[in-house]
Amino acid sequence: MRIFTGGRIVTDSAVLESQELCVEGGLIAAISPEGSTPRGGADVVDLGGAYLIPGLIDIHADYIERMVAPRPTTLMDFKLAIREAERELVTHGITTMFHSLSFHEHSEFLLGEVRLPEHTRRLVSVIAEAHQQEHLIRHRMHARFEIDSAGRLEELRSFIENGKVHLLSFMDHSPGQGQYRNLEIYRKTLKAYHGFSDDEVADLAVAVKARERLALEDLAEIAGFARSKNVAVASHDDDSPEKVALVRSFGTTISEFPITLEAARAAKAAGMHTVAGATNVVLGGSHSGNMSAAEAVLEGSIDILCSDYYPAALLHAVFMLHRRHGLPLHRSVRLATLNPARAVLMDGEIGSLSPGKKADMIAVRMVGGDFPAVSLAVIDGSTVFSSTYRR
Repeated sequence: MRIFTGGRIVTDSAVLESQELCVEGGLIAAISPEGSTPRGGADVVDLGGAYLIPGLIDIHADYIERMVAPRPTTLMDFKLAIREAERELVTHGITTMFHSLSFHEHSEFLLGEVRLPEHTRRLVSVIAEAHQQEHLIRHRMHARFEIDSAGRLEELRSFIENGKVHLLSFMDHSPGQGQYRNLEIYRKTLKAYHGFSDDEVADLAVAVKARERLALEDLAEIAGFARSKNVAVASHDDDSPEKVALVRSFGTTISEFPITLEAARAAKAAGMHTVAGATNVVLGGSHSGNMSAAEAVLEGSIDILCSDYYPAALLHAVFMLHRRHGLPLHRSVRLATLNPARAVLMDGEIGSLSPGKKADMIAVRMVGGDFPAVSLAVIDGSTVFSSTYRR
């Protein structure tokens, strides 16, 4: 038995003072007044005034691609990359990571060799294997499927069938809509990625628009297959209420990165979970000129934060929404814990500090008064990380 005492316990509905949390058999056994749990033989952990919150659940992050390919022409050993990634992720409080891998069939967004089909396939297997061996965090896989990549559909189906995909999202990065409804953003992105000239970008935009995309019935069929395997399905970059209605019609339950407040509101009205990037909160706005995540959270149009491409942002965004924007801490914590757990159908096991759930939790103390730092990470009741700041 382990007893965590001397901290502030953040549940899904309140911040509890003068309470302690008891763990038995890797599960949360009880939350009770400090000193009320018998100490005989127990491992008592003094939190030293830190916040005790659930481990963060990150359902969209392509960080593993950067760990595998720190430069466009470099590929690290895949197993080494996973091991090093989880060591870093746990320091940011992320105890469950949905590694997001792009399933592309065309080259404009490949960003180097890591997104080539043969490397994606290998990385899917390495992620699955990592969770079956010695590991620190919970490894899950998020398949980001570009809808003009019909040639990879059967491959995707096989991964879902074999339990290697835990979240599926449909993407359309064609110019003139979604993330690239502003064609200037599309032009700048491709020039930055590949050094294309303006004429080359213009020619490519025409070719991309002309590509065949999966038909609505194909999307509905694969979405239904995913749901039958308990895999949640998301849409990506919804830019209008009409787009939201379309994706909802074939079974998506998550709207990732809605481009506008109008689209985010439509998704919430349709009963969908809505996701925005924590980096948007930390930076004070979107790097692509889209909606403000903080504004959308505060009005209730966004209910999940993910790290997207910068893992450290997730914990900082949670505390920034509380300290700078006045959101009650238990509500800001839910954005990165219980809400994503619900979206990916894991809330029966993790996502909140509730008796009967797995003891996945982190202790967070404010260093220098305003810097949230993870001092302890516990998964399944076992400490997997601890740190101490010194003077």
